[in-house]
Amino acid sequence: MFRISAPSTEQIPELLARQESADFSYPLRGCTKGPAPAGYRRDHNRVLLGEGPEVFAEACRQLSRWSMFDLGFVRLLHPDAVPQVGQTVAVCAAHLGFYSLNFCRIVYLIDEDGPIQRYGFAYGTLADHAARGEERFLIAWNRGDNSVHYDLLAYSRPLHWMMRLGYPVARYLQRRFARESLAAMAAALKGGGLGHEASLS
Repeated sequence: MFRISAPSTEQIPELLARQESADFSYPLRGCTKGPAPAGYRRDHNRVLLGEGPEVFAEACRQLSRWSMFDLGFVRLLHPDAVPQVGQTVAVCAAHLGFYSLNFCRIVYLIDEDGPIQRYGFAYGTLADHAARGEERFLIAWNRGDNSVHYDLLAYSRPLHWMMRLGYPVARYLQRRFARESLAAMAAALKGGGLGHEASLS
């Protein structure tokens, strides 16, 4: 959904309510648990946040607070939403003098113990989204080397004709979001006195 202005605080509940019965815009819910579906672009990025259980616990808290969306050009609508299956959110992005409003719904949660402890979730695009696909947000603590990473995985392809027409710009914005999202999580950990300088991989 493209707009000439960002939605007001008063408009947000109504916009989200309209999406409660909206369908997903892609067929393979949960696809970020496996290889990319045919025809979808795979983007995989991660950042080393630090080491140990305290860093892992704080990183999980920041993820559940959507700190990876604390970006200048992107605004998460419904940032108080606790990540849970079926939760609908919207991402408002400012670019080139207008705004895109993209709706998603959480399709699965991750809360796994073991040699690599993992916490996170994935959301999938709804019909009112410029792209179609799924994105996974994950915190992983490897007990073997004690490292804690924020891991971002997305499978996408254009849906809206404007995205298809301006695909190079759309790809630039996707890469920018990934880069700044990793930096935002690293900054959130450092701001709490945990973590260290970002190490992208």
